[in-house]
Amino acid sequence: MLLDTAVHQALGLHNYTPERELRLLPVVSQPDGGPWLELLWQLCAHLQRLGYPVAVLDGTALESHHSPGLAQLLGTRPWSGAEALDGATGGHSLAVLPAARGLAWLAGQAQLGNNAAMHRLQPLLRGYAAVVLYAPPEQLAPLLLGSASIPLVMTGPGAQGMVRSYRQLKHMALHAGVRCTVAAIVPPQSGTQPRQTAEALATLQRSAHKHLCQQIHTTTVAAARAQDIQRLALQLMENAGTLDTAMPLLHARGARASATPLDRSH
Repeated sequence: MLLDTAVHQALGLHNYTPERELRLLPVVSQPDGGPWLELLWQLCAHLQRLGYPVAVLDGTALESHHSPGLAQLLGTRPWSGAEALDGATGGHSLAVLPAARGLAWLAGQAQLGNNAAMHRLQPLLRGYAAVVLYAPPEQLAPLLLGSASIPLVMTGPGAQGMVRSYRQLKHMALHAGVRCTVAAIVPPQSGTQPRQTAEALATLQRSAHKHLCQQIHTTTVAAARAQDIQRLALQLMENAGTLDTAMPLLHARGARASATPLDRSH
């Protein structure tokens, strides 16, 4: 049974603390060793400086006894010191929690029809303004079904990674009914010409429109340019959905998206 037993009196009383809405910032993880994580930390750092305390639930990292995370928070025995997560309002530190098992459990609950599964994050991360869900599309999709969040997909410059990006777009469209934003990340001293990246993103947009019936937003981000990273961070916040205890997820939008005929042959 989850979240029924308070670890100590303070946590029990904390259940009655008024809660603010929590913004969900989904970011699709990539299986290779590209610059994705480094850029994610930079995005979070920009949001922190703008006054948005951020927590990252890392669906690519497994919780364990020595590295506790979301699974332990969802259980009845959080680790000693877990209550320090409520001290995040100053925005001076970035909380990164292993979350593979916890997100898998929430995804399973969502697939069983528990529409309130994601609301369990609200009291656990009440000290934060936003939570980044960093996970593969297979794990993100059931969590975002019916959500207003627009996930971020990061890819390489030029045609690098565009086929994989399309597959991720397709998975999120078919299984969550959401569209994504695609950001082509150009590393410092990249030999790729800007025109090549623009053409590749335009091709990706046409494919998404033709086969997924979606108008997707794409952008190019120079990893060495602070203005580009701040712009992407603000876009991530603008595309966030929200969780609060008074309102359910936006099923109407998800229902409309899932009702759109999709070409499953591509």
